[in-house]
Amino acid sequence: MVAYPVYGLKNFRCDSVADSFYVNTFQKHLETHRFVEEPHRHNTHLLLFFTQGSGTHEIDFDVYKIKPGSLFVLQPGQLHHWDLSADIDGFVLIYPSELYSLHFEQKRLTDFAFYASAYAKPEIILDPEEVNELKPYFDLLLNETQRNDSFRDDKMCDLLDCIHIELARKYSGSEAHEIHPYNSKINQFETLIEQHFRTQKLPSFYAEKLHITLKHLNRICNEILQKTATEVIAERVILEIKRLLADKQLSINAVADALGFEDYSYFSRFFKKQAEMTPTDFRKKSGR
Repeated sequence: MVAYPVYGLKNFRCDSVADSFYVNTFQKHLETHRFVEEPHRHNTHLLLFFTQGSGTHEIDFDVYKIKPGSLFVLQPGQLHHWDLSADIDGFVLIYPSELYSLHFEQKRLTDFAFYASAYAKPEIILDPEEVNELKPYFDLLLNETQRNDSFRDDKMCDLLDCIHIELARKYSGSEAHEIHPYNSKINQFETLIEQHFRTQKLPSFYAEKLHITLKHLNRICNEILQKTATEVIAERVILEIKRLLADKQLSINAVADALGFEDYSYFSRFFKKQAEMTPTDFRKKSGR
């Protein structure tokens, strides 16, 4: 199946001796990696920090305005592209998801609210003072990638952790799940959905995997997400359908097959019920 490209760390290189990180200024990043201007995904985590310029950034069909202080935290698999002014600049930071767990014994990326859920908002807006406080960490990280000093990787991971801590302090509490005893189960549920949504769309499957009743799973989803378990699963399926439909090289039948729908008419009804338009209408609307 042909689809929008998925880029890994190996696709990004600069004048750096670091293998586990990619860090660059945005201007230099665009000079050497023009292919990122077209819609694409990453199999890594990605931080985009804009310090000047303007434009728009579309992430999974939500459009965000770019201005100085705009910062985006992207999780693996998210489809994105942008429209940028000529004077755009800032920083790009790309690193593999497993890097954090390999360096820190007691920390996980999901400890940070903006990575704790597939539904976390990817946008963080920093004011001028916060930009000035955060920028030195990126400068130090960029400088460190270009050196081969002892303890380089340790320092880079620690700088990345400092960036995440600063962002976590800023991240709006309204964008994250409140502290709740059900949070662990929600995270497990979302992890299972990510693993199985292409073939398993019934909430009973996930309740069994979680060793709880379907009634309890729905109670958890209602308390934390204000949705039923069926709605949570359907949202993930619909997001993937939209990602694939946006690629005009794929036939709609191929999209249905990729998501485990054997009956095309059911696939079309399912999508229309959730998205309030047909797959064909959505493809026309996506305009790419």
